[in-house]
Amino acid sequence: MTVSLRPDHLDFALRLNAALAGPGTREHAWSPLSVAGALGLVATGARGATRREFEGLLGRDIGGHLAALDDAASDSPDLASATSLWMRSDLELHAEFESAVRARPDSAMRRADFAGDPERVRREANAEAAKTTRGMIAELLLPGDVRASAQALLLNALWVRMRWSEPFDPAATESAPFHTPSGERRVPMMRRRGRHPYAEAAGWRMASLPAADDLALDVLLPEDPARDTVPAPEALSALYRAASPTEVDLWLPRFEARTRTALSAPLAEAGVATAFSDRADLSGISPRPLRIDEAVHEAVLRVDEEGAEGAAATAVVMRTVAAVTDRPVRFAADRPFAFVLRRRQAVLFLGAVAAPADPGPARA
Repeated sequence: MTVSLRPDHLDFALRLNAALAGPGTREHAWSPLSVAGALGLVATGARGATRREFEGLLGRDIGGHLAALDDAASDSPDLASATSLWMRSDLELHAEFESAVRARPDSAMRRADFAGDPERVRREANAEAAKTTRGMIAELLLPGDVRASAQALLLNALWVRMRWSEPFDPAATESAPFHTPSGERRVPMMRRRGRHPYAEAAGWRMASLPAADDLALDVLLPEDPARDTVPAPEALSALYRAASPTEVDLWLPRFEARTRTALSAPLAEAGVATAFSDRADLSGISPRPLRIDEAVHEAVLRVDEEGAEGAAATAVVMRTVAAVTDRPVRFAADRPFAFVLRRRQAVLFLGAVAAPADPGPARA
């Protein structure tokens, strides 16, 4: 199995994931592609120490990173991505930054009356995110997230539908025990026996479910249930190198994972803090001194017998400064596990499941 995730993107995804998960967090979901797409665009307009912090998280080749994300979100009828910039009518943009926004696939630039009617801007931005995500994210921005002092709002939204190359048989789904951190409970467990990319390395086991259009979902089980819920970059790379077609008796719960979070604190922990302070240098965006007020992210991933459906949206609000065997390997995701949904060089969704919330049987 050949996996070619872009190294700076993988490093970003797992580094920010560690900050997002935090101590005691056993379950979460987010989209590295959506967050990196929004932050990378802001980073093109950052200068000085602010730029260096973004490069420390996203890599020095911001343009190449963005291009890889664009490629991962293109050329599929079951994948949609959109970027829009909402800005005050009197906010002047530098031509280079305006070109960077317009170069994003399915991009739009809109004038917005933040001072006069910030709630209307919030509702319209939410409606745009809901449209791209097929209604899976209906209210990314909550009342009060967009204030009259806002100068600009950058929105990135993502939707993907993947269908397993070999669907699970719904008749084989049965109630089975799942060992949550708070005790055992029964969940709808899908089951399929067949050949899957499988690996054991660095204290982890991995089984992958391929789908059309270069999509795949990796299910990752730690040998030690008490360890971190997502592997380190070296461990994940070792799993990808070791993976080979193996007869696997695969058990996987139907699940839905959803998380909404403010990104300022996790980003500060991951090394990007100046952009949220009055020391921010976003002078490549506009002659007007800007800083990030807050970045909000929401993601949801549903997995059932037919495949997976995921949606994510990120809003950045800116204001001015003040091995093969006949006997199958049993792989039962019946305790907390991590997941990676990837396409080409990018991670579309990343997270962990500790107590599966059942989204219901596969819908026709």
